[in-house]
Amino acid sequence: MLNDKHEIMLIEKLKDLPPERLAEVEDFVDFLRERDGTRKLTLAAAQLSESAFAKVWDNDSDAEYDRL
Repeated sequence: MLNDKHEIMLIEKLKDLPPERLAEVEDFVDFLRERDGTRKLTLAAAQLSESAFAKVWDNDSDAEYDRL
């Protein structure tokens, strides 16, 4: 999280940008937020499926592959 000093500096920089550049910054921020959300969703799905896959992966037949 940004501290007050960084927030103020960032806001000042944004104020200096022309409107078309502000639109680009906004698009980029939206992209970052969406990407982070997608990563969190992917991680959550992987964690939720882990126990189901463990039943398939954790067996004597696959133990040889685990040692590779």
